[in-house]
Amino acid sequence: MAELLKGAPVAAALAERAAADVEACKAKGVIPCLAILRVGERDDDLSYERGATKRCAAAGVEVKNVVLPADVDQDTMMQAIADLNADEAVHGVLMFRPLPKQLNEEACCEALAACKDVDAATIASLAHVFTGKGEGYAPCTAQACMEILAHYGIDPKGKRAAVIGRSLVIGKPVSMMLMGANATVTTCHTKTVDMPSITKEADIVVVAAGRMETIGAEYFKPGQTVIDVGIGWNEEKGKLCGDVKFDEVEPIVDAITPVPGGVGSVTTAVLVSHVVEAAKQVAGL
Repeated sequence: MAELLKGAPVAAALAERAAADVEACKAKGVIPCLAILRVGERDDDLSYERGATKRCAAAGVEVKNVVLPADVDQDTMMQAIADLNADEAVHGVLMFRPLPKQLNEEACCEALAACKDVDAATIASLAHVFTGKGEGYAPCTAQACMEILAHYGIDPKGKRAAVIGRSLVIGKPVSMMLMGANATVTTCHTKTVDMPSITKEADIVVVAAGRMETIGAEYFKPGQTVIDVGIGWNEEKGKLCGDVKFDEVEPIVDAITPVPGGVGSVTTAVLVSHVVEAAKQVAGL
């Protein structure tokens, strides 16, 4: 039976550190504040917003909600972003994506100040992940993967890692972060030939395929650590599931994140830590 790499203790440790940093900021007269910019009433956005708000409240981080109608025009959206950039009381901005089709999402993302971009919406933030230079923060979910490995003492140094997925949200940034932790990384995708032969050679496998329960036992061998980033609702089973066929894979590998209760539960804690880090910069800490 594999060790379950549960997210709750990881999130709790991050929250404890964040709460201490919040007090340090307040002592300098700075109250960390996250602005949540939401367009419309998408269920997934609302769910994440509730989780983020609860996590912020627990750490002593204020939340400012900016809600625009689903049919908002580009000028109004750009003004909202400009206002948040200019608001000295706001230290981090979470802009929910994807945006409605009438909006130029790239222009909206690039309008956001990199120093307040706490979930890597801007090219500047991604450049920071890839180069280690400049302002911005890693995508919260990608960093959550790394926080889980660190918490459970799984050091990527010298290990082989395989990442399934090459999106800018997860696959590419987590590949770079693993490489930054001195792992040897192979990034797999839909055009990869004989993917199981690659993943079976890895010590750490991060699965961000974006397709629920598509990665089964044939991709794994004993001794591996599996980080399952995927999450979706399985109508047939009536429950949330990841990209990995958990019941097949869990008996094979050494350690695996559960879904739910794994990476997702750490993501909002990382978001809060990014906001607090931005506030520390303002406070000179």
